[in-house]
Amino acid sequence: MLASFEGLAQTQAAIAYAQSMHADQRRADGAPFILHPLEVASLLLDAGAPDRLIAAGVMHDLIEKTDVSAADLRRRFGRRIAGLVLAVSDDDQIAGYAKRKAALRQQVADAGDEALTLFAADKLSKLRELRRENAVESNGSAAPGRVRALRARRLKHYRRSLALLEERIPESSLVRELRDELDALLRDRASLAASP
Repeated sequence: MLASFEGLAQTQAAIAYAQSMHADQRRADGAPFILHPLEVASLLLDAGAPDRLIAAGVMHDLIEKTDVSAADLRRRFGRRIAGLVLAVSDDDQIAGYAKRKAALRQQVADAGDEALTLFAADKLSKLRELRRENAVESNGSAAPGRVRALRARRLKHYRRSLALLEERIPESSLVRELRDELDALLRDRASLAASP
């Protein structure tokens, strides 16, 4: 996967930094956490994003998931990349999931097209993850009610995010892929619910 980022100096530096900062982190399925930021970066690369945006994609979870601060990012990668990461980072001072996510969507919308593109890549990766989780359930291992409720809450945020993205950057290939992924997820869920 890293070879595809050849010639992208900012992205290569961001990968090294993100790998070291996320080194001990794991996803819910046990996979290394860094796989998600690398997928986001790959989606951005495939969409033709510039080096700075791909670098921000690799580091988009650093502020939320590690001890990295905005000042650290500015010092290492400059204001523009740090600003993109901040634009897609939750404000943990806002209580309540729905309020926090509504504020995030507004923050991203206010930050411009590059932040919206990064947000689209992140949501596409997260929807793919949610589909994989649902596929496991379709094989007979149903999730507890609390997990299903959390997934439903995430899905509502993804739907609202898609509406924002379709309004603001409708021509983006990432937004079209996000729509396709959401539609597929909803079909999968309907099929699972209809199963005896």
